[in-house]
Amino acid sequence: MRTPLKMQASLAAHLMKHKFLGTKYVPLVLMMEPLHACNLTCEGCGRIIEYKDTITEQLSLEDCLSAVDECGAPIVSICGGEPTLYRHINELINGYIAKDKFIYLCTNAMFLDKVYKGVQPSQNLYINVHLDGMRETHDTIVQRKGVWDIAVAQIKKAKSLGYQVTTNTTVFKGTSWKELDELFTFLTDLGIDGIIVSPGYSYEALGTVCGGDPHIFHSREEVHAKFQELLPKIEKYRIFTPPQYVEFLAGERDYKCSPYSNLTRNPRGWKGPCYAITNGHYETYRELIEATDWDYYINRKDPRCKSCFMHSGFGGSLVLEMNGKDMIDTMKWQFSKTG
Repeated sequence: MRTPLKMQASLAAHLMKHKFLGTKYVPLVLMMEPLHACNLTCEGCGRIIEYKDTITEQLSLEDCLSAVDECGAPIVSICGGEPTLYRHINELINGYIAKDKFIYLCTNAMFLDKVYKGVQPSQNLYINVHLDGMRETHDTIVQRKGVWDIAVAQIKKAKSLGYQVTTNTTVFKGTSWKELDELFTFLTDLGIDGIIVSPGYSYEALGTVCGGDPHIFHSREEVHAKFQELLPKIEKYRIFTPPQYVEFLAGERDYKCSPYSNLTRNPRGWKGPCYAITNGHYETYRELIEATDWDYYINRKDPRCKSCFMHSGFGGSLVLEMNGKDMIDTMKWQFSKTG
């Protein structure tokens, strides 16, 4: 199966529980940013710009662990910044595993040896390595030569040690599907456990409202055109991204946003309303939920939402809006072979 049965069962139980409780805004993923510091200055990264004044701050281990209890999400994406720079990264991962959460450690892979020394392989842990293209493209985006080679070497090492490994690829405007086909084929042949793919989006922090550098980010129409090319090839690779999301990116279906399903906790507090847009930070999860006009963002009324296709906004929508046919198609996809 493309995703573990245990994860699917946990997510299904979580949804059933909240349906029974009548929860209006169901959290699915905690985007945990224990720090925003990073050893790289990747093109298109909003965090090192938005939080430059608090770049040295780190959350306490206790705050990181209690955040998942506050919101109750079954999945945690440990991101940042570069999370392996966090002083308590191994204790944090082990703490989430002890709580039986499913973890994606989102990393540029340069300091993974630190994690290998303190965290054992687990069915609850995915090491999620950032790779935005083949060698030249990736090293250009992260603005440092040699990073691609380190990432690939660490993927091989992690797999040899028994860890589950996924990759995360942000597709920018200048990246062709010829190169992406080469990358995804290479990763599938490498024995990767899953490939996550999404289009680049201009964070508010990168420029004007819905702005940023127009030379690297797609328009809505360009996203549709580029991902139309992936649709016929989706079963060729070890893609973790559900087919419904690829169809959404290709313009063949539409979803409302569900920003409440992927909420962000960082050293400033609970970030609202979503991973990409910052209107404020809140001391508690409950304050964020109660203070936000969720319908406004669900229906994408904010101009900053115009060209957004981020998985943090629409990944939860795939689950929350899933119908019977989608469930059947998802099961077929789960058992489909790659390569």
